[in-house]
Amino acid sequence: MPEILTERRGHLGLITLNRPKALNALNADMCRDFLDVLLEWRDDPDIAQVAVMGAGERGLCAGGDIVAIYRDILDRSGASADFWRIEYQLNVLIDEYPKPYIALMDGIVLGGGIGISAHGSHRIVTETSRCGMPEVGIGFFPDVGGTHLLARAPHAAGRLAALTGMKFGAADTIALGLADSYVPEARIPDVLADLEVQPAASVLASYAETPEPGFLHEEWVQAFGEASTPAVMRALELHEYPQAQEALKALGAACPSSVRLAEELIHLAGADLRKDLQREYRAAVHRLDDPDFAEGIRAAVIDKDRTAQWTEAVPGLSPGQRTQRHLEPLFGAELTFALLGEDLAEKSHS
Repeated sequence: MPEILTERRGHLGLITLNRPKALNALNADMCRDFLDVLLEWRDDPDIAQVAVMGAGERGLCAGGDIVAIYRDILDRSGASADFWRIEYQLNVLIDEYPKPYIALMDGIVLGGGIGISAHGSHRIVTETSRCGMPEVGIGFFPDVGGTHLLARAPHAAGRLAALTGMKFGAADTIALGLADSYVPEARIPDVLADLEVQPAASVLASYAETPEPGFLHEEWVQAFGEASTPAVMRALELHEYPQAQEALKALGAACPSSVRLAEELIHLAGADLRKDLQREYRAAVHRLDDPDFAEGIRAAVIDKDRTAQWTEAVPGLSPGQRTQRHLEPLFGAELTFALLGEDLAEKSHS
C-alpha cells in the first residue's frame, strides 16, 4: 500500500499518512510525496482546502523514522540530511500554504507530526490527542520548526515543553499555540464531510467545543521561568502536583547537551520560519556527530533499555562550545528551498 494516500472529496483534498503499524512515522519518500501533492493542489482550482490525517486508531504521526537515522549515524550515507532537507521544506510549504490547511491532530502527534500539523492554518485536537516534542529524551532537540513554535508560546510553558518532552492533551496543546480548536473525536467524520462543501473557518466554528482543562495554567509551571536548569529543578521540588513531579523526572532524564542546545535555538528563534529551519538544519546535521544522539536512539528504540548514558563532556570543548558547534555553517550544504520552486522567495530569505 502507498504510504501517502490522497483523495479528492468535493472541494477538499485529503492526505492520509498510511503507515499505521509504525504510527505513521515519516520517511523521506513520504515527505516528498506529501510535498508534491501539496504543490499540485496549491494551483488546482478544484481544491479549495486541504486536510491531513493519520491511518489507524493510534494517531496522526509519531515523528520521523529514528531507526533509519540511527543506521545513518553508523554508516554515514547522508540519508538523514536528505530526509531533513525534504521534511523542512514541507514544513515551510505548510506554513505558507495559500489555501486552508486543516490538521486532524487526534491521538499521538509527536516531533515530525507536529511539523506537518502545527504549521497549518486550522489545527484540530480531540480528547485523544497527546502532542509534544520529545526529542531531548533521545539526544536531539525540537526540530521541524519546533524551536520556532515553542519560542512563540508563553515562556514558561514553551520551555517546559522543549526541555522535558512531555505530552500534552487538547487544552494544553492549544495553550502552547500548537493547535486552535477542540472537536470531539466522534465528530471528526462529520467535520470531514462538511469540509467537502464548506469553508474550514465556518465548519470549525460550528463544531468546536471547550476541552477539559489541562495543567499549563497551574502555578508550578512558572518554575520553568527560572534562569537555569538546576534552578528549575529546585523550584519543581517544592511542588507536589503530579505533573510537576513528572516534569521534574523528565527534566532529570533528558539529555543535558540536548537541553542546552534546545535552549540556545529557542533563544535565537525569530519571526521567520525559514531562517529558523535553516538554523535547525545546521544543528540537526551537526548533531549526527555528537555521541549523545546515537546513544539516545539506542536506549529508546534499538536496545530499548531506557538507560541512556549521556556524555557529560566532549574533550577539548566546554559545554558552551559544544552547543555553538551545532550552529556552524554547512559549507555547500545549507538548507535551501529549491523543491518549492520559489527562486525569488528563496533569495529574499537567504
